[in-house]
Amino acid sequence: MRLHLDQPLAQWLPVPSDLPFTRREALANGLTDRHLRRLVEHGQLRRPLRGVFVDARLPDTLDLRVATLAKVMPEGCFVADRTAGWLHGANMILAPNDHLAVPNVSLFHLPGNRCRRDLASSGERDVVARDLVEVGGLLATSPLRTALDLGRLLPRAQALAALDSLLGLDVFTNNQLLGEVERFAKQRGVRQLRFLAPLADGLAASPGESGLRLLWYDGGLPKPRLQIPYVEDGREIFYLDMGLEEIRFAAEYDGEEWHSASDAAHDRHRRTRMREQAGWQIEEFRREDVLGHRKDADWALRSAVAEARQSFDRRTRHL
Repeated sequence: MRLHLDQPLAQWLPVPSDLPFTRREALANGLTDRHLRRLVEHGQLRRPLRGVFVDARLPDTLDLRVATLAKVMPEGCFVADRTAGWLHGANMILAPNDHLAVPNVSLFHLPGNRCRRDLASSGERDVVARDLVEVGGLLATSPLRTALDLGRLLPRAQALAALDSLLGLDVFTNNQLLGEVERFAKQRGVRQLRFLAPLADGLAASPGESGLRLLWYDGGLPKPRLQIPYVEDGREIFYLDMGLEEIRFAAEYDGEEWHSASDAAHDRHRRTRMREQAGWQIEEFRREDVLGHRKDADWALRSAVAEARQSFDRRTRHL
């Protein structure tokens, strides 16, 4: 069969165009792996999960995510870890660079059942009834249980980003998170969870901000305020990622994955205004400072806060 990319996509799909379909269904309908690859490369299809395709024009909705997972989820299994966070809509939950590729699926099974090994991570996990919820007919770990698992099992910066993102869904509180931590006493990762859970904050806007805040605490600095508003004429003009208002110090994370060239120019302009008009000291950090091999933002933050405190003290003495 010859594929003509200028023909209507619906002509090639093995299901109605508003539904996901599997590679197996596509092959049974006469498409080949080469056809599927070309349709993805030309932006007509996208692969939200491995082995599952959808019309690229479809918006990313909860209903579509549920239908996508239903294509690969065997009976007796439940969605967990990053996949559960993705299903619940936590926007900082994927692994680094997963927004550039196709995320793996994390499925675990209840006693007496098995999951297909080719779906990526799978296994058996102890859960109680309150840990599982239904989402569109699929069984998944609740946002709270997902946070407890990812806070234990991911690397530190990614774990805090996951906690921040799930807390930001506003379906459980920080106190509820803290109240569940000791369920996992003596289990893998509980020491990390004990440290990170009190630091979780749903106001974090990106994984880089979460990573920067973790280094802030590693530097022994006091708790920062997140999303500090800058107000002019009674209006909130913009927000700073984190800082200490009492000494007019802020730290900003400028990740390439979150800032375009126009964003960077806008950020420079607004930070200049705050420095010149309101006397703020603002330190800027990039991915290599926070998540790369260097990771020296803790030292830089400690030094910058000390300098800002001295500068603020000098200004106030002259008032």
